[in-house]
Amino acid sequence: MKLLVNATLGALLSVMSMPSIAADSPISKQQKETAQQLMETALKSDLAYDIVESLTTEIGPRLGGSEAEKRARDWGANLGKELGFDKVAIEEFTMPFWDRGHLHIALTSPYNQELYGSALGGAAPSEKEINAPIVYFRDIHALTAIKDGSLKGKVAFVDGEPMVKSQTGAGYGPSNQKRRIGWQHAQRGGASALVIRSVGSDSHRFPHTGMMSKKDDKWTTIPVIAISNPDADHLRRLHNLGKPLSISLHSGSDWQGEVTSGNVVLDIIGSEKPEEIVLIGGHLDSWDLGTGAVDDGAGIAITTAAAKLIANLPKRPKRTIRVVMFGAEEVGLLGAYAYAEKHEANLHNHVVATESDFGARNVWRLTSDVNPEATVLVDEIAKIIAPLGIIRGGSDVKGGGPDIIPMANKGVPTIRLQQEGTDYFDLHHTPDDTLDKIDPEELKQNVAAYAATIFLFADTHIDLKKKN
Repeated sequence: MKLLVNATLGALLSVMSMPSIAADSPISKQQKETAQQLMETALKSDLAYDIVESLTTEIGPRLGGSEAEKRARDWGANLGKELGFDKVAIEEFTMPFWDRGHLHIALTSPYNQELYGSALGGAAPSEKEINAPIVYFRDIHALTAIKDGSLKGKVAFVDGEPMVKSQTGAGYGPSNQKRRIGWQHAQRGGASALVIRSVGSDSHRFPHTGMMSKKDDKWTTIPVIAISNPDADHLRRLHNLGKPLSISLHSGSDWQGEVTSGNVVLDIIGSEKPEEIVLIGGHLDSWDLGTGAVDDGAGIAITTAAAKLIANLPKRPKRTIRVVMFGAEEVGLLGAYAYAEKHEANLHNHVVATESDFGARNVWRLTSDVNPEATVLVDEIAKIIAPLGIIRGGSDVKGGGPDIIPMANKGVPTIRLQQEGTDYFDLHHTPDDTLDKIDPEELKQNVAAYAATIFLFADTHIDLKKKN
């Protein structure tokens, strides 16, 4: 869904001749004109691209809890000061740190061949080189059916299909089950290690990493490795030929103890209701294989740039706009839970929250989960941003983004400016997540959507909270 900015700008200018705002509209003529002005400005601004270029180039990969993530927090705080945010803070929290370490993985039978793999987050190290036959499982369901102890001395390999490409990313959840819980069944079976097909929709020889789930608050005690889709295809073909498969691997991934992480919080103080907060943001950390441009440097850039454009207006909106650069999202939404806990007593003043964390392609739909009486406001906002190529989606769609979940669970209303995601999982959690994958013009469309939408939420008098 490629959007030509010149065409969009022309469409925006033509909006000025639309029929006047109805007398009972929740958006005034002046608010609408300001929102249109913000969109026009955003479509000509390079600020978001400058921000994501700076983050990915000057800081690079930013694994949660690492020294690089600390440098990113300092970078975020300095950026907030340079851009003139009214309040800048780093809110620290502690977390366990998992380090990838080294990895060697290779097919040893029916012949020798190096494989391209990546340890999954939370995986244990191998005490020594593992050399073992592979037991092939067509999918995660086949693995869950094994008997306890039946895999002793073996390496389990869970296949499956590459993710189904989808605009909404709907294929991720089902495909991700092998990554999240596969280790529990491989370990129950006594396997020496688990190897899975990467959770991704690409055909490149890049493995996709990602975090596993705990069970009973415990992590796996075996190595767990994701291999690239082409390598998984190769193992399947050999299996289908009836060839005996064996593998060697040595992994140094392990937990390194407690460290400090944190969230960077940037505020533009509201002019009339400063205690009421419209929260936007993205996550500052990334996986360590790429430079975290698409996931989620883009989200940091989009929301920070949008807030800065609003701050440049002659008058601040009524409510405070807060940009949160969440820490340690990739390793378990740790920053999100820390924020919700720290601000629990004030969550009733968080009038709406949303996050940009689905890449850098165009926004195509606006969904919401707010007070039904406030849905008319969202409907009117959707009309204003429609020239950007955005449609109105559902009005009872829970979410707002991964880092918003802990707040949403405590009753904070949410919206989502949903991005085109058909190719998102080609890049997600791989070495291919780099700056060259971001289209500067599509990034501008995101900023335009956020700037107009967030301004209108921040400047309205309407209560967005659902009634108990």
